[in-house]
Amino acid sequence: MPVKIRLQRHGKKGKPFYWIVAADARAKRDGKYLEKLGTYNPNTNPAQINLDIDGSVQWLQNGAQPTDTARAILSYKGVMLKNHLAGGVRKGALTQEQADAKFDAWLEGKGTAVEAKKASLAEAKGKLKAEALAAEKAVNAARIAANTPVVEEEAPVEEAAAEPEAPATEETAPVEEAAAEPEAPASEEAAPVEEAAAEPEAPATEEAAPVEETAAKPEAPAEEQATKEEE
Repeated sequence: MPVKIRLQRHGKKGKPFYWIVAADARAKRDGKYLEKLGTYNPNTNPAQINLDIDGSVQWLQNGAQPTDTARAILSYKGVMLKNHLAGGVRKGALTQEQADAKFDAWLEGKGTAVEAKKASLAEAKGKLKAEALAAEKAVNAARIAANTPVVEEEAPVEEAAAEPEAPATEETAPVEEAAAEPEAPASEEAAPVEEAAAEPEAPATEEAAPVEETAAKPEAPAEEQATKEEE
């Protein structure tokens, strides 16, 4: 029976989660499996892989064939290297202690590389976060600076526009008073003119009266002459 080491999909839509299984090559991808060897979570950076290294090596030695993705995962965890070292031990090229020492050295180097990658990713993430925070602060500062001067400039303009109004009213009041003051002298002057015009009338009547008297006086002698003639 051909056996394959492959991934079996689990998880939800958009967030896949895989099991690493040894299954019959004729079985469905998500169907029955012979043994679960580990898990693979690609949703994180770096990806989280939990794997039974010795069990995977045993299946490889029994003839199981990994798929391409499964081979990459097994190589990342050192399963392919350990299987290769086990073949060298069987052939007598090296002892088991030497194979274990080489595998441990490889694991140590791999662990250091993984930790360095995690540190670099964390540093990059922190740097991006700091830049985003600085950019947000700059935008907020620019927004505040843009809004603050508008409010400060509007208030002085209103005060400056309101200040000239008071002197304008004060100046108009004296103008009205000044315009009203000449009216009194005009009326006063008009009164003397009327009086002056009225004064000559009295002498005119007085003079007219004597004229009548003088005109009446000659009539008396005329009557007297008439009486005298009748006599």
